Amino acid sequence: MAAVVEEMGLENRSDGYTQDGTVDLKGNPVLRSKRGGWTACSFVVVYEVFERMAYYGISSNLVIYLTKKLHQGTVTSANNVTNWVGTIWLTPILGAYIADAYLGRYWTFVIASGIYLTGMSVLTLTVSLPGLKPPHCVDPIVANCKKASTLQLAMFYGALYTLALGTGGTKPNISTIGADQFDDFEPKEKAHKLSFFNWWMFSIFFGTLFANTVLVYIQDNVGWTLGYGLPTLGLAISIVIFLVGTPFYRHKVPTGSPFTRMAKVIVAALKKWRVPIPSDPKELYELDLEEYTKKGKYRIDSTPTLRFLNKACVKTGVTSPWMLCPVTQVEETKQILRLIPILISTFVPSTMVAQISTLFVKQGTTLQRNIGGFNIPPASLAGFVTISMLVCVVIYDRLFVKIIRKWTKNPRGITLLQRMGIGMIIHIIIMLIASLTEMHRLRVAKDHGLVENGGQVPLSIFVLLPQFILMGTADAFLEVAKIEFFYDQAPESMKSLGTSFSMTTLGIGSFTSSFLLSTVSHITKKHGHGGWIRNNLNASHLDYYYAFFAVLNVLNFGFFLVVQRLYEYKAEVSDSMTILKEELRGSRAVVAENMELTLVKA
Repeated sequence: MAAVVEEMGLENRSDGYTQDGTVDLKGNPVLRSKRGGWTACSFVVVYEVFERMAYYGISSNLVIYLTKKLHQGTVTSANNVTNWVGTIWLTPILGAYIADAYLGRYWTFVIASGIYLTGMSVLTLTVSLPGLKPPHCVDPIVANCKKASTLQLAMFYGALYTLALGTGGTKPNISTIGADQFDDFEPKEKAHKLSFFNWWMFSIFFGTLFANTVLVYIQDNVGWTLGYGLPTLGLAISIVIFLVGTPFYRHKVPTGSPFTRMAKVIVAALKKWRVPIPSDPKELYELDLEEYTKKGKYRIDSTPTLRFLNKACVKTGVTSPWMLCPVTQVEETKQILRLIPILISTFVPSTMVAQISTLFVKQGTTLQRNIGGFNIPPASLAGFVTISMLVCVVIYDRLFVKIIRKWTKNPRGITLLQRMGIGMIIHIIIMLIASLTEMHRLRVAKDHGLVENGGQVPLSIFVLLPQFILMGTADAFLEVAKIEFFYDQAPESMKSLGTSFSMTTLGIGSFTSSFLLSTVSHITKKHGHGGWIRNNLNASHLDYYYAFFAVLNVLNFGFFLVVQRLYEYKAEVSDSMTILKEELRGSRAVVAENMELTLVKA
């Protein structure tokens, strides 16, 4: 009786502490008033502003550097960019695994930041020292210019991929660290968390805007040394800012390898494939309620979806973790597996995003870019993607959501999958507009006899604005919702892995872009044809290529409609934890009452 009362008393005194299992770096429970919230998030958000400036300061104009300084052709340079970007967005799976299984998000992030900064520093040296780059070439025909040596390419790509390895540890963990600063079990903080990812994207794209305008201009008109030196300095500053905020952060404790836990469920289910599943879910193996509550973890009730995996928690007398798994572990595995069809549906839109820094920029180099005496860098048009996204996010969060939720009664206005679907529709429109715009550009080039010589087409570069602006609008719907969806729907113990899914889609989209570009270029060159994509864009047919992308987007949207209809959102953990605590209190009350009756009878 005394033990029950004492434990209940401790529970009452813990009101000032977070209830989501967050701790400080030493593993102690944290007071809500001392750590977390928007105070902690401010350091994280400011870090991301500078980090985005660093990343996009390199990626936005990379295709121009590869073409003009390393003397690579259109297909080669575009594929090298998308292969590198693909690696950038795939390495977060490794970073998420290390964070969730071993080091935790904070230490994984800090170590990866050091690797990231090393890569940026070496990259700055490779574009600065004459011996690490080929001699300057003024010949407009790239094939006539001296190629970079093996050593020069090794240094350049070595630095690029070192940088990519570093971002694998920073990208999946920084946004997750930010979201961890809000406690789902405190109503006010939970409300703030609903807006976090909107304002997260809003804030970080300020760094992107600076990179796509100021840094790109410096690289094109002042020099690559300063153009790469500034983002490297910015990254160093951002790491210092993040470290200054250390005393204010809340941390989630690593819970072991998510892949191992999922593998145990799948292996156990396969080994017991002939074992019948009991009709009553209460007969399945599960840990006691207190095992979850005392560790700040979450119990999940059994669900009928992916029912075969329920065999993993059927009791057969064998207690090996590879033969018997708790219901919660099985349900966590189901939650991850249910995300995979949605993940696949985002590959094609991510392939469209890859065009911003490759073919869209190459198109810009063929158009008139002078306004008075000012020469507009082609890559700076990506700044309009950022501006459009910023404006749309504000309108969405401050106007659209408030109006729509009056009818839908959904705190987010519309569901995350509905928001993603709107973004996919916009991607279809973008590719149709891009195809029509390119058709117009080619017609003007032909009318002025510029097809063979590849001369500058007498059209303003601003004819490309619609496709850039709409890409920002699509990002405000699809990209923001994608990050929030994979974070929100991942199991509580696998949040970094869930967040990495939203980045994995960009990586696979980039590799898909490389594959499609090479394949389409090869196929369309057969039988003596010139091909759709050549070094001379005036003799190319990017209009056909963009139309092909439009068709691809339509087919993908049809697939998305099917998988989103079949998807079942997971229950809010804060609600399930409240129910769990009520059950626990009820069981304790019964125990206390029985003890009192026993004492009276005695």
